[in-house]
Amino acid sequence: MNHQDHVQLLQGGVPSPQPEGVWADLGSGWGAFTLALADLLGPGATIYSVDKDRSSLREQEGEVHRRFPGTNMHYTQADFTKRLDLPALDGIVMANALHFVRRKEPVLEMLRSYLKPDGRLILVEYNADSGNPWVPFPLSYGMWEHLALRSGFASTRLLASVPSRFLREIYSALSVVG
Repeated sequence: MNHQDHVQLLQGGVPSPQPEGVWADLGSGWGAFTLALADLLGPGATIYSVDKDRSSLREQEGEVHRRFPGTNMHYTQADFTKRLDLPALDGIVMANALHFVRRKEPVLEMLRSYLKPDGRLILVEYNADSGNPWVPFPLSYGMWEHLALRSGFASTRLLASVPSRFLREIYSALSVVG
């Protein structure tokens, strides 16, 4: 996948431009979706990028600064399954991160607490219910609809999907705080 694919997966869930927007990318890795989010939000937006790997965050920082210097970035080395010190957020992106969490409900409850009323959660995941060593706990879009509703999110809808050589397909979905 390239930058345009990442943008396309997020596009329907991010009001853009949103120069006053405050978002987080949890489990951001090298920052492919952080870059897409910065592109969609536009200059002036604030993004909190959280990942356990410090070197990924450093790599990401250089690329975001080079390509989107008007974005207010905050980098945090942390585990997103633990309580984070974040301001009230307009939205959260979780791309290829939730499939590492076995017990998803407590994490989703915590994520919901970070969001403003009508805050948005954009999930990017493999459209499968059984995983492998690299994607241990994926969830199909159908499973996400049920889990999102049980976790206090509403208006869940499929945004986009792209083929993947691993586990067939990747989808993105938008869920809003209910």
